[in-house]
Amino acid sequence: MQVAAAAPAADANPFTPKAYLVRYWNQRVTNDLPKPPFLLSKASPLTAADAVAFAKLAARGAISDHLPSFCAAARLLCLPDLPSAIVERHDRDSNFAAYSNKNFTAYGANGVGRRDSFKGYSVDENLPVSSFRRYSRGSTIHRDEFSTYGAQGNVADQSFNSYGVASTGGHGEFIEYNKDVNIPNLNFNNYGSSGEGRSHSFSGYTEGTNAGAETFTTYSRNGNRAPSEFTAYATDSNTVGSGFSAYSQGGDGANNSFTSYGFNGNNPHNRFNSYGNGVNGAVENFKTYRESANVGEDSFTSYVKDSKSAEVNFANYGKTFNEGTDKFTGYGGGATGQAVGFKIYGVNNSFKGYDKNVIATFSSYTNRTTSSSTTDAIAAASVKNINRWVEPGKFFRESMLKMGTVMPMPDIRDKMPRRSFLPRSIASKLPFSSTKVDELKQIFHAGQNSTMEKIMADALAECERAPSRGESKQCVSSIEDMIDFATSILGRNMAVRSTESIEGSNRKILIGQVKGINGGEVTKSVSCHQSLFPYLLYYCHSVPKVRVYEADLLDPKLRTKINHGVAICHLDTSAWSASHGAFLTLGSSPGHIEVCHWIFENDMTWTVAD
Repeated sequence: MQVAAAAPAADANPFTPKAYLVRYWNQRVTNDLPKPPFLLSKASPLTAADAVAFAKLAARGAISDHLPSFCAAARLLCLPDLPSAIVERHDRDSNFAAYSNKNFTAYGANGVGRRDSFKGYSVDENLPVSSFRRYSRGSTIHRDEFSTYGAQGNVADQSFNSYGVASTGGHGEFIEYNKDVNIPNLNFNNYGSSGEGRSHSFSGYTEGTNAGAETFTTYSRNGNRAPSEFTAYATDSNTVGSGFSAYSQGGDGANNSFTSYGFNGNNPHNRFNSYGNGVNGAVENFKTYRESANVGEDSFTSYVKDSKSAEVNFANYGKTFNEGTDKFTGYGGGATGQAVGFKIYGVNNSFKGYDKNVIATFSSYTNRTTSSSTTDAIAAASVKNINRWVEPGKFFRESMLKMGTVMPMPDIRDKMPRRSFLPRSIASKLPFSSTKVDELKQIFHAGQNSTMEKIMADALAECERAPSRGESKQCVSSIEDMIDFATSILGRNMAVRSTESIEGSNRKILIGQVKGINGGEVTKSVSCHQSLFPYLLYYCHSVPKVRVYEADLLDPKLRTKINHGVAICHLDTSAWSASHGAFLTLGSSPGHIEVCHWIFENDMTWTVAD
């Protein structure tokens, strides 16, 4: 809906980035339709003087030296620089409650019989950042508890480097670690390596998180009788990727179990590279691993290679309700006396280079020749689980956009961190290419394998991805760039719309009066969706054959107006993936139906003006 913006004050500085934007809009767009406040509010808040000063710094590559002031003034997403290593002495048991953004370097090293508790640490923080480097190294019987650590954060960045290395006895426990975090990035490098009898448990780890990554590199390497337990790891998470590299490599008598790992997850990706290579007498259990997940992909490369007397059990592994992919490459190569059991194992798996000398048993292994009754049961289970990862009302048919329809409204709230556009004078001087990630890391103080590095790399990859069939696309870092792209598609007489508010989210709504934009005819539009980046970045694209609608949204019981929604219907879905959530929800396939969805908060669609 288009809502008139408040007129700028007569004494407003005409040289601010926002004032320049208004003049640019008036020059490039030929109509006098009101400019929506939600979009103008995203213009750079920099003063005229600050805009000039930071543009000069960007031109000579010196923004990094002034990053904190730049981020604050320009309202950007910048992860906090950690303070110097913690220097307080903690000779006895310690309790870190309601702490946040700390650097625990060499903390608890060489300690004996200690117990430290991190409970409620960094809870409900927007950008929790913590570093545990050489924590508990060389300790004896040191118990560490991370309970409700970093829960409900937005963009988390935590690293455990050389944690518990060469320690004896003790236990490291992670309970409800990073639960319900939006975008976690967790790194366990050299965690527990060369430990003697030290156990580790991850219970409720990153449960309910969205689109994050966890890496375990040389975790428990050369450990002796060091059991690890992953229970309810990444349960109910959305597109979380995990990597286990050289995990338990060269260990003796390891006992690792993955129970309900990735359970009910949406498209989880897990990588086990050189996992358990050269171990002696290890026992590895994967129980209900990735069960009931949607799709997903796992790869086991050089898994338990050159091991001795290892026992590996996969029970109820990979029973996804939509078919996933599992690859076993070089599995068990050169192993001696190894036994592997696959019980109730999913479909679509490849065993390449699997050592024939390994004793392997396959029980209740599912394949594509499954009986029709079993196939029907799997299909029924698939339908039952669809709404787990596709919100009710997120996709709907065009026929539902008529007065009197009662339908669910998805959660259309903007969950991205608040940021502003950069003025074009600054954005044009900063690198923006996947080939220049190192420069961006230096500018925004992003460490190796950090959350910020991943955020920038992912956004650049999406921006540089080749367009799909019939799609025109561009990532824009200023409203001026957005206007230029939209006018190149639609011409200069255009209007921008978004759903008026978030009212009605997560509940039933009643469709009131409906209006088709451009007379309800098939039209062109430019839709813009936020991408996560240090400054505000939008992915704008135009796809062929759409219809755009406005509709009053009413309370079903009171029949009073609560919102004014904007929806777009894609009439040509032939280029969409068969696993797209729309087809899971609506029960069809690419090219056979149209698919509609609401424009979410802070997203927008441009059309030719009526």
